Amino acid sequence: MKLRLSPEDAAFRAELRRFFTTRVPGHIRETVAAREELTKEQMVESMRTLDAAGIAVPNWPVEWGGRDWTPLRRHIWHEEMQAACVPPPITFNASMVGPVIAAFGSRELKERFLPATRNVDIWWSQGFSEPDAGSDLAALRTSAVRDGGHYVVNGQKTWTSYAQYGDWIFTLVRTDPDAPRKQAGISFLLIDMASPGVTVRPIQLIDGGSLVNEVFFEDVRVPVGNLVGQENHGWDYAKFLLGNERVGIAGVGGTKWLLAEAKTWAGDRLREDPLLAADFARLENDLLAVELTSVRVAADSADGRAQPASSVLKLAGSELQQAVTELVLGLAGEQGLSGDPAAGAPPWTRPAAATYLHLRAASIYGGSNEVQRQIIAGTILGL
Repeated sequence: MKLRLSPEDAAFRAELRRFFTTRVPGHIRETVAAREELTKEQMVESMRTLDAAGIAVPNWPVEWGGRDWTPLRRHIWHEEMQAACVPPPITFNASMVGPVIAAFGSRELKERFLPATRNVDIWWSQGFSEPDAGSDLAALRTSAVRDGGHYVVNGQKTWTSYAQYGDWIFTLVRTDPDAPRKQAGISFLLIDMASPGVTVRPIQLIDGGSLVNEVFFEDVRVPVGNLVGQENHGWDYAKFLLGNERVGIAGVGGTKWLLAEAKTWAGDRLREDPLLAADFARLENDLLAVELTSVRVAADSADGRAQPASSVLKLAGSELQQAVTELVLGLAGEQGLSGDPAAGAPPWTRPAAATYLHLRAASIYGGSNEVQRQIIAGTILGL
């Protein structure tokens, strides 16, 4: 999609393009372009570079480092960032817990955590899913029992991305097991991962990586002051957070970049194979639709409320990511299966299989696509 920009917005785009291509360290952008795994240090350095320029968390309130940009400018920011192969700000910090604390946290929590969250002095992990509470998140059983000035937390979380890097974990816990509705007895608690009783155990994935983990809590004492908002209102804050997460999962900018690169990798095959050309045309049309939805969701979320349309974006965006990585794997053929730098394959083929396998999980995280269909049916279609 080529937006018709005003002279002011065109200048804004050009300024961001210069920044992303000249100020973000080249070794970071080269790693993203090669579709290789970023180190923790690279992710932190990238976000701190953006924060130093005041553009790491434009969706936050201005008081806490946000920018009073229009939805169009936020879209331009995200598009130019991914077009330049700049990793987006760490989602757990920038798009998940930061906005929740800014919207619902006490003044003390905001002052304590937001500057450190923005600058990645704290790396946050997400403690939502459990072994028996994934798609049905409200079935979670990790408990937090009040004991004087502390909660005592017991339970287990799973699929916790990058928990091996985590300093703190924002966690959904059950504080009222007798609530009439299971959603009504949940609270949003911030837990120091260095606390006694917290254990992290890695999970090896089908792509060979171990970016997700199990996290165990055994009699972990958490100060009551680490509660975000009101006790037993955590489900409301979780819905707000998941609305932001689903928009990010769509990955429009990264998908656009990868599809454009795939056309160059296809080379003569794109002209010689009409079926392949039709596949590209279909994906480009789907991408345009997802991008337009992304702009609309951003505009409709200007008041800070989660929008049901974010479920449409998550559903369509994750399926599009999977379709594009499947196309790339098909282009790579046998060379994409080895992943061996010594096999003589073009560099772009080497991560093809791992990327394809990794993104199978996009249908699940952030709320499974089946759940998104239920949300769309109930809240948008009224079925």
